[in-house]
Amino acid sequence: MLRSLALAAAAIVALSVIEGPVLSESLGGQTTQTRVEGWPQWRGANRDGAASFAAPAQWPDKLTLKWKVDVGIGYAAPITVGDRVYAFSRQSEDEVMRALDAATGKTIWETKYNATYKPNPAATRTHGTGPKSTPTLADGRLYTLGMSGLVTAFDAATGKQLWQTPLPKTETLYHTAMSPIVDRGLVIVHVGGHNDGALTAFDARTGAAKWAWTGDGPAYGSPIIVELGGTRQVITMTQENLVGVAAADGALLWKRPYSVRATRNAVTPIVHNPPSPAGSGGASQIVIVSGLGMPVSGFRVINRAGQWSTEDVWVNNDTTMDMSTGVVIGNSLYGFSPRNSGQYFAIDANTGQTQWLSEPRQGENAAVVRAGDLWFALNTEAELKVARANPKQFEILKTYDLADSATWAQPVLSGQRVIIKDLSTISLWTLN
Repeated sequence: MLRSLALAAAAIVALSVIEGPVLSESLGGQTTQTRVEGWPQWRGANRDGAASFAAPAQWPDKLTLKWKVDVGIGYAAPITVGDRVYAFSRQSEDEVMRALDAATGKTIWETKYNATYKPNPAATRTHGTGPKSTPTLADGRLYTLGMSGLVTAFDAATGKQLWQTPLPKTETLYHTAMSPIVDRGLVIVHVGGHNDGALTAFDARTGAAKWAWTGDGPAYGSPIIVELGGTRQVITMTQENLVGVAAADGALLWKRPYSVRATRNAVTPIVHNPPSPAGSGGASQIVIVSGLGMPVSGFRVINRAGQWSTEDVWVNNDTTMDMSTGVVIGNSLYGFSPRNSGQYFAIDANTGQTQWLSEPRQGENAAVVRAGDLWFALNTEAELKVARANPKQFEILKTYDLADSATWAQPVLSGQRVIIKDLSTISLWTLN
């Protein structure tokens, strides 16, 4: 067990540390699609928590530590593509982007820039100085959101800084945590403070702003991009709402009020595709959301002759999600609720019915990912639970201890590798 002091120092620090399908880019007016294998962004290649992971027939008693390196503080999850691991962290007054050799952990390149800022004293004590936003890799470039709101692009091969946006006028209370998403040549991220923030699409090549929606300030959950109602749209939490805006130009399509106490909307929306009822034309996707102290709920987005609206499908009052976003396997949503001092759950994603709740006191938080019929939960005490997707019970296959300090960042699974970020180090583990 980790010392309680380490957990207290890291409490809540990973607000969204806790979706957009194939990463793409527009070249010469034409859109090219580039399939990225591995774990290239927040919640994986499709932003749904799914990993390309080769599970063994029998789980070993212990995982094998291949390497562990100190990269600096922060709770931005690492990402990995091919033979590289990319990490975004803080060292003193700098924010640092680096590439590591996945085989050895040796640094291939690192690029830093000054990121001195004056955090809110009330927030610093428990939230740390970050960064908390996971990088995104698309078409040979890396994109980051720093703690003070700087959006930066790097060449993934060399580490060369390509562009960086100016500092926003104001910052959010707990600073930044949402992770950028890249779609069709645009880097989309919510920048600025609660009163003057804008969901902004930047040109992926130049950093020039292409569109901005200024209807509400930013939250801490990361956006997804999906086709709903015949329109490609960005769905994201804001300070007081859940919104859908057109990915092409940022026009507001629909909005659902979503104010929660402590001004913290930190969950990434989930889109579930249940079996389509006859005559629905396939328009049956359910958007699943939650927030601090709010029930887990599912709703549909409706487009009738250009008039957008949403309608509730179900509400589950037994559970809530705060800083942990669940995963859907089959027709069940598996996740972590902060209620009862931490509790895992399974919910029928079609109806919202509670399928099971684990024993209480499971921890302060747990980041959840999935692979095949398995799901994995890394709690803040560095315990990785391997569980089978079972709608009848919490079926744990193995539990591994993987770090010596608090783990708020999402675990990264790729091939037979498990990559863990704790307070200041990254470690790579294998199954053999």
